[in-house]
Amino acid sequence: MDTYAERYNLKPAAAWIRGHALKTGIPEIDLELMEMPLEVLMDDELSSIVEIGERTGQKLYPFKTGKAELPRVRQVLGFLHGIEFDSLLDVGSGRGVFLLPFMEEFPQVQITSLDLLDKRVTFINELAAGGYSQLTAFNKNICDQPFSENSFDVVTLLEVLEHIPEVDKAVAAAVKMARKYVVVSVPSKPDDNPEHIHLLTKDILTKMFADAGCTKLHFSGVNGHLIMMATID
Repeated sequence: MDTYAERYNLKPAAAWIRGHALKTGIPEIDLELMEMPLEVLMDDELSSIVEIGERTGQKLYPFKTGKAELPRVRQVLGFLHGIEFDSLLDVGSGRGVFLLPFMEEFPQVQITSLDLLDKRVTFINELAAGGYSQLTAFNKNICDQPFSENSFDVVTLLEVLEHIPEVDKAVAAAVKMARKYVVVSVPSKPDDNPEHIHLLTKDILTKMFADAGCTKLHFSGVNGHLIMMATID
């Protein structure tokens, strides 16, 4: 018989279930399990929370263990392991494809998330309320440069720029808000996604970042994706 640990990433799943319960009152969880710090909960306690969530019909798909970590995500995480930083702005966090493994590997980094969809912002803030206190999410547009210059050590724009109509404004804002690095990933070839309104090549990204005042760029690629690390001058 399979266990909850085999089917779900227990820690983030339990955190989200607790945060959702704090916001909505559903599901009902024992007070002790709600109040214990996430990092001290044992696997059997995390499994108990996840069991309650599954039994009450909570949507646990983002936490399934069967989803392999994407190579583009692993490459970005590998780059981040090679630098020193204390804060990160993740633009377009979505369902947490990058954010969830990032939090596990960089538990001390303060994370700010931006997303334009209320349901994604709610999801991320429920993760925070359930135990990831280093995390905060806002419904804000990167093109408006919602934070002051040099606010974050790193800004990540992963599978985001190809969606943004005013992509040059997004790049300029990211460069201004970053103290050390901007990390980008985009599709490297045309696809059938109607929401992808740009195909951003190496040359296009180079010009955009140069126009934003950033010329120290490193490019790599993996499985149909172009990855770029920009060092802030």
